[in-house]
Amino acid sequence: MSFEREDAAYKALKSVLDGGIEGRPEHVLFYATSNRRHLMPRDMIENERERAVHASEAVEEKVSLSDRFGLWIGFHNIDQTQYLAMIDGYAAHYRLPIEQTALHAAALEWAVTRGARSGRVAWQCVQDVAGQLGVRLEG
Repeated sequence: MSFEREDAAYKALKSVLDGGIEGRPEHVLFYATSNRRHLMPRDMIENERERAVHASEAVEEKVSLSDRFGLWIGFHNIDQTQYLAMIDGYAAHYRLPIEQTALHAAALEWAVTRGARSGRVAWQCVQDVAGQLGVRLEG
């Protein structure tokens, strides 16, 4: 989900997520994913152009939508030992038919070409290796 710079519809979504006067709707669950905390585009110069008396309040109003979602999953950079341990864990779980040295070489190359080592990068690497091996990842 995303909103345009001048779109005020995010305010209605915030009210629904908070419950408003009527409370939260029954049997409704919102899932939202984003690669960024900010769900709306924002220029660096926006702080300077903002017309609010306190520019930071206007910025926080827009950022506050992401605060309505209670679960945040971070994909933080990790060291090489942790990264390879994740790779090994996935490989063992899915019983990938590959020797550890070849797996580690592929995983390190994957991390270098992606510019990061994280849980997300480890998972993407394992998916790629499994695809090359013709292994379907299930369960």
